[in-house]
Amino acid sequence: MSAAPERTRDTVTATDAPTYTFPVPDLSAEALAAVTAEIAATAAEYDRSGQIPVRGLEAAHRAGLLTAAVGTQFGGPGLGPRDLVRILTALGEGDASVGLLAANLLGTHAGQAAHPHWPAAYYDDLLLRSRGGPALVNAIRAEPELGAPARGGIPKTTATRTADGWVLSGHKAYASGGAALAYHVVWAVADEPDGDPERPRVGHLIVPAEAPGIRWIETWDHLGLRSSHTHDVVYDGVELPADAFVEIPRGPDGVYRDPAAQAGPAGFGHAALYVGVARAARSAFAEFARSRVPTALGRPIATTERIQAVAGEVDLQIVQAETLLHGALLRFEAGDTSILPELSAIKVAIGRSVIAATQTAVAALGNPGLSRHHPLERHLRDALCIRVHPPQEDVVLLTAGRRVLGV
Repeated sequence: MSAAPERTRDTVTATDAPTYTFPVPDLSAEALAAVTAEIAATAAEYDRSGQIPVRGLEAAHRAGLLTAAVGTQFGGPGLGPRDLVRILTALGEGDASVGLLAANLLGTHAGQAAHPHWPAAYYDDLLLRSRGGPALVNAIRAEPELGAPARGGIPKTTATRTADGWVLSGHKAYASGGAALAYHVVWAVADEPDGDPERPRVGHLIVPAEAPGIRWIETWDHLGLRSSHTHDVVYDGVELPADAFVEIPRGPDGVYRDPAAQAGPAGFGHAALYVGVARAARSAFAEFARSRVPTALGRPIATTERIQAVAGEVDLQIVQAETLLHGALLRFEAGDTSILPELSAIKVAIGRSVIAATQTAVAALGNPGLSRHHPLERHLRDALCIRVHPPQEDVVLLTAGRRVLGV
């Protein structure tokens, strides 16, 4: 596995070389499989305890996977979307919660690489933290009253302008990573003395996790992703510098639209981790089928045509999901922009295949597939969580239908 990044200089200016260097991870099938296996060894334990999957995250960090999207201008390998989805498929196959936390982090690094927007001191600090271990980041957007931001509306969470910077106040929900986060990227509306109250600015604030005024409420008790620590968090007068606010521009018509309302190439990381979950379900099904020898049959059920056909159906669904995932990114990399309106529908199709593969495996095994003594039960719970990631299926189908019908 790759070594930890090394510091190249003690200070940095705008014209200096990157402050840190990060290794290019080994993405060979063998190397990724080794990381998957190490993470999988503790996945069931963390699922039961609900604790942050520290050992799984550390395994991903040692392999250089958590810094794979750090931009080359910051000393990182700057890997692109197809490499990142390969990483996230491997991590999700080991533990879906590790995959989720990694997807949020890698998306942050990729966004910073493409369009640098963090306060320089904060991003340098994030890279410094990433030298010694996992340094998690998440965009914290949902609110108890508003619900999913992708369905419209602006946040109640406010960033009040002061003479020195901003004061952040509000209550957020579903903040994956919990107290294990190093930085929060908090969606808020600006409250400014010279702002337009009818059309306030909307953006994200970059918030160090140890800033005074942050309080966690442990609300997460979910069907799947149980060790992701997707709790509520309250910001009570958190003071931040002036450059911590990053505005999200309105559309040409002056209307604010949530960036997550439509899938893009950078957003396929979440879909990729669930493809990994389906792969884990396929492996668990095959292992059970090879080892299960009913007395009446006298041989492994894997030798029966029924179980072989089920295995084939599971494999078909996974092949379909992986082909959609990588095929869409290949078309985009080739410059085929006609695929952009279809990306949300492709994400939905991937989700359907992931769930179909996992449910097919569970249904064929009956009670063993639903027992907490067997990993298939956990994989099913985790796979179902793909539906909550924006854009959600009903919105996607409505938008696609209107496009097809021209209405």
